[in-house]
Parts: sequence; C-alpha cells; structure tokens
Amino acid sequence: MQNKEMNFSITDDNQLGRIDKSLSTLIPDESRSQIKKWIDEDHVLVNGHPVKAKYHLEINDKIKVIPIEPKKIDLEPENIPLDIVYEDDDVIVVNKPQGMVVHPSAGHPDHTLVNALLYHSPLSTINGEFRPGIVHRIDKDTSGLLMVAKNDQAHRFLAAQLKNKTNEREYVAIVHGQITESKGTIDAPIGRSIVNRQKQAIIADGRHAVTHFQVLKRYQHYTLVSCRLETGRTHQIRVHMQYIHHPLAGDPLYGPRKTLPGNGQYLHARLLGFIHPTTKKQMTFEAPLPEYFQKMLDQLDQTDL
Repeated sequence: MQNKEMNFSITDDNQLGRIDKSLSTLIPDESRSQIKKWIDEDHVLVNGHPVKAKYHLEINDKIKVIPIEPKKIDLEPENIPLDIVYEDDDVIVVNKPQGMVVHPSAGHPDHTLVNALLYHSPLSTINGEFRPGIVHRIDKDTSGLLMVAKNDQAHRFLAAQLKNKTNEREYVAIVHGQITESKGTIDAPIGRSIVNRQKQAIIADGRHAVTHFQVLKRYQHYTLVSCRLETGRTHQIRVHMQYIHHPLAGDPLYGPRKTLPGNGQYLHARLLGFIHPTTKKQMTFEAPLPEYFQKMLDQLDQTDL
C-alpha cells in the first residue's frame, strides 16, 4: 500500500455502488482482497466513520484510506530445495511440488514455499506479513508453476496483469466421468459456502469466475482435461468442475469418496505466461507433469481405456 493517506470525493454517478468495488477502480494497483482487508480493519473511513465492504456510496461522500504501517517480516528462512524454472532481478518462476503450502498460516506456520524463498532471495513486501513475494497462489496439493516477485515494483506490475486477465495460466487435471464435449466454458460465480466454511461454492452473489476447459484424453471412468483460468478465485477449477458434475479425481474436499488413490487432487499448473515487469517482453513457461501424475495416467492407460 502507498505510504501516504489517500482521499477521494464521490462526485460522479459512475462512482456509486459498493465501496469495495469502487475502491478497486480508484486504486487499480491493489487487489480486491487487499482492499477488503483494509475495510475490515477500519482503515477505510467514509465521512469520518468506518464502514462495511457492502456500504453503498452516495454523491458527496468523502473516502479516507489510512496507511497501514508495514509489519516487519519475522518468518524464518529455511533451506528447502526449490525447483526454480526461471529467475532474474525481478521475478522467480518456481515449480511447486504437491504437498507444499505456499505461505504460512495458522495450520502451517513453517516449511512453506515462502520460507524456502526467503532463504533463497529477497522478496517483495507489499502482500502482507506472511506472504512476501506471493503474487498468486495454488493449493497445497496442487503442483506446478507460480510467479514470485522479488521487489515491490515487479509485484504491482504482475498483480495488475492478474487483475486485468492478461496473463496465461493453464492447468492439467484428471476428472471423474467422461466429458462428451471437446471443450467448454464454465461461467459461474464463486464464494464461500454457507454450509461448510472450509469450502467454496457456486453462489448467486459470489465473485465472477470463468474457466475454459478442453478434453485431452478420455478414459472409461475419467477424463484428462486442460483448464485455462480467466479469473483466479479460490479453488476455482475444483469448484467449477464439480459444478458440471466432473469433480477432480483425488480431491478430498470436492470429489467423491471413491476416487483415485494419492495425496490429493490430480491438478497441475502446467503453463504460466506473463509480461516481464522490466523488459515488457512476453514470457511463457511450462512444467512437465510430476511423476505421481504421469504414473497415474500410465496406470489408467493400462486399466481404464
């Protein structure tokens, strides 16, 4: 976040609506989740008073965004091996193994990708105390490519591409059932489930989410698909594929109890593309399927074709 206090006056009908949505337009370099955090922590005032994220702005409202003092990062760097696909002064592209948590949280205080990255290199500081360098994340049991920012300027540039949907992210997944279409698009809003707070769900007032899928290979009981993300919601591919009745194989949260053996969902971030923060050149990286994933496909070739 910027160090200076930010002030805005609502003078145009186009600025009306929920304050969290309006601020994402007024402060385009910041993510909606970060803006919501400021609102939740009372660092956003309207006419001198804290408000909720759903507050609807009115003409002549005055918004004040109060800077949050950056916290010192007390994470412990750990000498954990990294599979680095690319690195320069601005970015690191890393191939995360299945089973590794991206950043520390209450249930995973250490041994995360962030701990390993801090041992390896300085990282950007603008994404919170426990997520230095992390521009986007993938789930613990999802493997594959992540872009990591080594400085704040690079972080803002990469984050803007995610927000503007100009970067490339392609995943490979094994899903239950045989998909008859060769390709398709799932456009369904995602938000936290009201039934199980650990899960995401398709809900009417959720955040816009779009996944494009293409069939790569059909088995008797499973389908190998590639999925391209247009948006990047939590558990997006897992929720969207369950929504069309083809949940990910091995998924302990969204899949059936009877599924393929393993250590979680068969989902791999295979391709990552973005414009470099300094050179402004398009860069594209690919990571081959990990051994456990390829072995399962070989097994399906033998038993389920």
